Amino acid sequence: MKFKPLAFIINIAITLGVGALGGWATAQSVRTWYPTLQKPSFNPPNWLFAPVWTTLYILIGIAAYLVWTRRDKIVHFPRTVAIYLIQLILNLCWSFIFFYLHEIGFALAEIILLLAIIILNALTFYKINKWAGLLFIPYILWVGFAAFLNYNIFILN
Repeated sequence: MKFKPLAFIINIAITLGVGALGGWATAQSVRTWYPTLQKPSFNPPNWLFAPVWTTLYILIGIAAYLVWTRRDKIVHFPRTVAIYLIQLILNLCWSFIFFYLHEIGFALAEIILLLAIIILNALTFYKINKWAGLLFIPYILWVGFAAFLNYNIFILN
């Protein structure tokens, strides 16, 4: 497989763009509303979220690129793309629901759905390219932790 730098950059730019939109949705609330919430003792410091999410978005973009390079060999490529896009949209929606709308309970339901779709996406990618699927493991772990954190914030507030 020949490396396609433009496709590689586009795939990463898409995920980082989703992250930037999510960051926009969270920016004000992280300074105003979020500090007023009761949080569990294991809540990470705010500074940790940006580097973790940036790393995850880059890994997701790399995984998407690896799948894209095999697009001609994938029978159900449109379905694969749909699962991927749904996962990205749900990822973005969580930021708006939790931080912009301040709907902690609705965000909890949404992040559980997001986690299920991420797992489906990882399995779909894994069938196409093992590395593409494995690159989703940190994302699954982080969103699983985020769901647990969301649950605890919901209970405490």
